[in-house]
Amino acid sequence: MYTALTIAGSDSSGGAGIQADIKTMTAHGIYAMSAVTALTAQNTTGVFDIMEVTPLFLSKQLDCIFTDIFPNAVKIGMTAAPELIKIIAGKLKEHRAVHIVVDPVMVSTSGSRLISEEAVATLTEKLLPLAELITPNIPEAEVLTGMRIVTADDMERAAKWMQEQFGCNVLVKGGHQTNTANDVLCENGILSWFNGKHIDNPNTHGTGCTLSSAIASNLARGLSLTESVRNAKTYLSGALAAMLNLGAGAGPLNHMYRTGCAGILAAPGEKNGCGQNPA
Repeated sequence: MYTALTIAGSDSSGGAGIQADIKTMTAHGIYAMSAVTALTAQNTTGVFDIMEVTPLFLSKQLDCIFTDIFPNAVKIGMTAAPELIKIIAGKLKEHRAVHIVVDPVMVSTSGSRLISEEAVATLTEKLLPLAELITPNIPEAEVLTGMRIVTADDMERAAKWMQEQFGCNVLVKGGHQTNTANDVLCENGILSWFNGKHIDNPNTHGTGCTLSSAIASNLARGLSLTESVRNAKTYLSGALAAMLNLGAGAGPLNHMYRTGCAGILAAPGEKNGCGQNPA
């Protein structure tokens, strides 16, 4: 079985972070493992508290994983503490991790900065150069480049700049634009566009986590980076189009839409997640 590791924070509501990553990897037939960087008290309406793990505890989690079940790919999500970023980078190098995908979570949906300048500096110096791919959205790309990104040309220029600056491939995600969901990949200096249809669904909690985990899952299976991005976008579009509606705020995606009825089974005589009574 193919394996993958997610290094990220826990979302108690299950829509983003570690939980979204594990669901996404499982939906791709990948055995998912996790190293938790922080616990959060959150739901669809917001984040109410955060408790980070210690650098020593994170280090031990990573050693336990890499020395026993080596992951075929690694996805890294939100890590706001410079000390934790240093631990992650050090352990990835020590254990010679492969197919590293970094989702540089820096800006909230409302536009608030989630990471300090010191942490950004540590991320760009220590972690991004180890990645096979980073997946910033437009606000995050603006933080990383210092550029104002409005047009498709701006996205291309930012992707090229980051690829040259950090030495990794870059996928600039255009989902923050109003009418399109077009992303641009800069792979070894070559630009490729992945066009996507804007899906009118306000429940977008965890889309960034889901896309990066889907890319890592495809890489774990041995697909090329281009194939992995294309397949991941298709999966994300389907999870959004399933129109799951949970919670009072921006709700989660239906990560298990491919299994039908969100993967819910039922005993004979009971209704399953589709309201059907199985034979």
